[in-house]
Amino acid sequence: MRQITFACQPSFEKFARASRREQFLQTMDSVVPWSELEALIEPHYPEAGKGRQPVGLGIMLRIYFLQHWFNLSDPGAEDALYDSSALRAFAGVDLGRAAALDESTILNFRHLLESHDSCGEILDTVNLYLSSKGIRISTGTLVDATIIPAPSSTKNEKKERDPQMHQTKKRNQYYFGAKAHIGVDSKEGIAHSVCTSAASVRDKHMLPDLLHGDEKKVWGDAGYQGQTEAIHEATPRTQDSVQRHIM
Repeated sequence: MRQITFACQPSFEKFARASRREQFLQTMDSVVPWSELEALIEPHYPEAGKGRQPVGLGIMLRIYFLQHWFNLSDPGAEDALYDSSALRAFAGVDLGRAAALDESTILNFRHLLESHDSCGEILDTVNLYLSSKGIRISTGTLVDATIIPAPSSTKNEKKERDPQMHQTKKRNQYYFGAKAHIGVDSKEGIAHSVCTSAASVRDKHMLPDLLHGDEKKVWGDAGYQGQTEAIHEATPRTQDSVQRHIM
């Protein structure tokens, strides 16, 4: 095992204790099948050569999960790695040896997963593993969407914005980026489905992709109103009272 420098060592405060974030990360470190997920991505991941050495796949994968768990954009993830020792320890980033990953590296990894349709495979692998441990998906789903900001500036190497990102307006404020659509089990609080789109895509259009088909109830905000027919088509077992939960 590689020796960790003092930059990653815990401090010596007398009354220090693990925060809720640290406790959560410790749990995820033990329950997520990291080796299986790395095996899915490894065939597509750059191999070390004579040029710039690629960042370890394990580090990139953990940062990808941190982005989803804590709603971090690419630049937000870079900043968070500098700000939080808990996130650095979880990801395996050691500031005593190297700088934290920059936002372009984080962005490129996400695009790599998307180009090979690996995001769905990752989620299926995690859900299958959790199911084998007795953590099962129930019959209710909470649906929601969150905006993932992206740099809108053209002051970069390519002199252009990311073509996959678009502008949208929310509460009288404009955002530029992508949107993550998430389906969460109403009992366990575990995400069982996730898909991405440009920020300009309306939440309701991605609703069928967030349902696993066995729901009896679906909860969502005003962005999903009037989608009774789409819900029943995607998950026939849903009760008629579902409209009460789509507010």
